[in-house]
Amino acid sequence: MIELNPIYLKAIKAKKGSITMVAYKDKDSTITSTSQRTELQSQIWQIADSVRGAIDGWDFKQYVLGTLFYRFISENFASYMEEGDDSLNYATLSDDVITDELKDDTIKAKGYFIYPSQLFVNIAANANNNPNLNTDLANIFQEIESSATGYDSENNIKGLFADFDTTSNRLGNTVKDKNMRLAAVLKGVESLNFGDFHNNQIDLFGDAYEFLISNYAANAGKSGGEFFTPQSVSKLIAQLAMHKQTTVNKIYDPVAGSGSLLLQTKKHFDSHIIEDGFFGQEINHTTYNLARMNMFLHNVNYDKFHIALGNTLLDPQFKNEKPFDAIVSNPPYSIKWIGKSDPTLINDDRFAPAGVLAPDSKADFAFVLHCLNYLSSKGRAAIVCFPGIFYRGGAEQKIRQYLVDSNYIETVISLAPNLFFGTSIAVNILILSKHKNDTKTQFINASELYKKETNNNVLTDSHIEQIMQAFDNKADIEYFSKSVDHSIIAANDYNLSVSSYVGVKDTREAIDITKLNAELKTTVAKINKLRTAIDALIAEIEA
Repeated sequence: MIELNPIYLKAIKAKKGSITMVAYKDKDSTITSTSQRTELQSQIWQIADSVRGAIDGWDFKQYVLGTLFYRFISENFASYMEEGDDSLNYATLSDDVITDELKDDTIKAKGYFIYPSQLFVNIAANANNNPNLNTDLANIFQEIESSATGYDSENNIKGLFADFDTTSNRLGNTVKDKNMRLAAVLKGVESLNFGDFHNNQIDLFGDAYEFLISNYAANAGKSGGEFFTPQSVSKLIAQLAMHKQTTVNKIYDPVAGSGSLLLQTKKHFDSHIIEDGFFGQEINHTTYNLARMNMFLHNVNYDKFHIALGNTLLDPQFKNEKPFDAIVSNPPYSIKWIGKSDPTLINDDRFAPAGVLAPDSKADFAFVLHCLNYLSSKGRAAIVCFPGIFYRGGAEQKIRQYLVDSNYIETVISLAPNLFFGTSIAVNILILSKHKNDTKTQFINASELYKKETNNNVLTDSHIEQIMQAFDNKADIEYFSKSVDHSIIAANDYNLSVSSYVGVKDTREAIDITKLNAELKTTVAKINKLRTAIDALIAEIEA
């Protein structure tokens, strides 16, 4: 039996809160270049595509993503346990050496516990020859989750593997079939060389994870696009919400989806001090689990993220945490909600100031007003919106009037079509602010900024930079951006469509009418001459 030395135990206890990631000792090549990252993503997709068989890819994604997550937390946990003793290989230890005190201290720091025998590396090594693989995995996942019971991390760990059902008939009708598919996924993920995660290379794993989600979303149609915001759009939204903020108290997404928007703020603004972490709410249980996994995959410790399950409009969480200095959101477009059918909602402090509720058939502005209510006096909210809400009448017009008259709308940006998975709609981004220094609203026409890639368009870094420069300086640029005074918007029935204020450049070819008439006259003469010749030829033949 291998024993843990006192120095190692002391080091473990002193490292509470640390999350440093290294790979297995026999995998020493580091993946850093774009080409290597592309190759890695391709390999992951091949695994997903080859093992799913007759199972629909959208349903099967959870097994691939769950296995990626299982490997990550295993390696992350082993790395944490090995810190302070370079000679230690946690995976080779016996479970018997783990003391209750060590387990307790580790859970307080990491949020969960994994015994050596439960590590991915040990389960994957014997996956092809384990007749109890599916039940062994189910027990391991249950024990990892239950290890957090009674600790501060319980809510962030509970149910993480709920959608990784190793006994589901979707894996096969027999235990043998189930184990065969599970083993294929385990061995495939085991074969991936992620290199050395030390020195901030952890994002390679997270990027691979998001790549897989985006590919499944692209193949899943609308249901995929509803919860995954493409990285190029996420990057723009993150920059808009965080613009010129040197510190933020916390970041919030009321419809968190897979967490991609929240994590983009972390990726792009690591230099910022995000004091109290990441907050989000998600109504779909499967996607809620994905968001929490995604936090771990991007090295956000359990005490720095708070993802809640539930309906944001009817059961909003984090009321005691508001206000937030940065809000990012991509709400579902024009979904139905209870609206005026619940008369108590008009008294809700989120909706009452506008004096009217968003239409029952179109909840878009309900999400906007929710974001406004949660926004701090120094912050910004950047929200992806369906373009129809900016020009339709009725309750939506009244809400626009409230927002404009209260001087909360800083900018409206129209994007190019086909940027999102599952929809070709050219969406808008609405930026809310409570600290404007004038009464103007900026409009930016970014509909021509895109690069065609595969089936979708993308925003390049230069496109994002162009938008951000216009957003920053608020200068009027012909055919691109314009700042409009409140009185003009009011006179235009509070229409906030970008096209109403930013003209579209006429790219049609200029035509010289005089030259065209001369060309037509010459052409007609040639036709008449040819017709005369043909008539003469016919007369000669008939004679």
